[in-house]
Amino acid sequence: MLNTRFSLSRIRIFFLLLISFVWVFSPVSKVAQAHAYSASFTTLDLTKEQTKLSFLLDEISVIELTSGDVNHNGMLEPEEFNAIKSKMEKILQEHLILKINDKEQNWSKIEEMSLNRKGENTQLHFVATYPALLPSQSISLTDNLYQNDTKNYVDLVKINYGNQNSTSALSGTNRTWSMILSDNDYAGFHSNSTNSNTVQPTHINTKTDQPISNDWFSFLKLGMNHILSGYDHLLFLLSLIIARQSFKQFATVITAFTLAHSLTLTLTVLGIIHVPPSIVEPAIALSICYVAIDNIIRKEVSHRWVLTFFFGLIHGMGFADILVGMHIPKSELAIDLASFNIGIEIIQLSIIALLLPLLALLHRSKYSRYTITSISTIAFLLGGIWLFQRILS
Repeated sequence: MLNTRFSLSRIRIFFLLLISFVWVFSPVSKVAQAHAYSASFTTLDLTKEQTKLSFLLDEISVIELTSGDVNHNGMLEPEEFNAIKSKMEKILQEHLILKINDKEQNWSKIEEMSLNRKGENTQLHFVATYPALLPSQSISLTDNLYQNDTKNYVDLVKINYGNQNSTSALSGTNRTWSMILSDNDYAGFHSNSTNSNTVQPTHINTKTDQPISNDWFSFLKLGMNHILSGYDHLLFLLSLIIARQSFKQFATVITAFTLAHSLTLTLTVLGIIHVPPSIVEPAIALSICYVAIDNIIRKEVSHRWVLTFFFGLIHGMGFADILVGMHIPKSELAIDLASFNIGIEIIQLSIIALLLPLLALLHRSKYSRYTITSISTIAFLLGGIWLFQRILS
């Protein structure tokens, strides 16, 4: 009997180690640990003289698109960047499509193609000018970068013209923003393009190729895609609800998590608080480890909502990262932020609705404790790997 138990223990340990090994060295793991979400930032400045496009893309994406990291050190050296400039220019020309009156436009000139070195936040900065837009003409921007990855890429677009501006999130299969310029809109255009960023923004109405308004709906879909690609957030959610709890406890835990991450998401995007990713990301991994250990040690959990609220504050700052760099106009901030958060909640509640019946069956099973301990052990190992990687990165 003792030998049998010892053999089963060894098999269990080997199984968990094998899962961890496969995770660490699999492509999914590399995406999750290094580049779970790729975000670009596009600004369109429309004036009477020209249409200016400014495009920012993180360094890791540039490396992925061009295979330019020859020495494999995770960054582009000056000579490596110079070597891939023409290739990157061609990629942007083919995948960033600007149309006026449904006619594809070629840029008049490239004003800048540089790499702004900011450590982990290094970005490609690309600026090009196009012909000016005339009254009653339509304009559209389509971003086809990462065409085969509809979940993990988003282009956060800001459009400035006259004393007005708008925002949109191009993600998933919704990769096109468009609008029609009215005579009144054109009358407010500036003759000097440098003034377009200094005016006080007001609300505008935009028309898109989607039946639903592109602004709020694009941020709703962005929130949904963002949590679906956030493997660490999903693992934390699973770790929270897998323990044996009453329905009241489930509801309290989920409510606490929702309120907490909504609070810090809003405060971070508003710029009221700022905690660097170097602290937030390891803390998210640590939250997974902590809840997993709590599941392993305790057969029955109580007052978990307190713990959940604290960690939810940290996860909210993680959710906010993708929106912080967009500088959403105040006139649109409330609806865009609310839509993004609702998108997160839709996925979160859908996952919980699917899991609760399965968890009810699990908790009635004689293997309930063993299953909870095994899943929590895997969650602890993965959280520990992420924690180690994020501290060292």
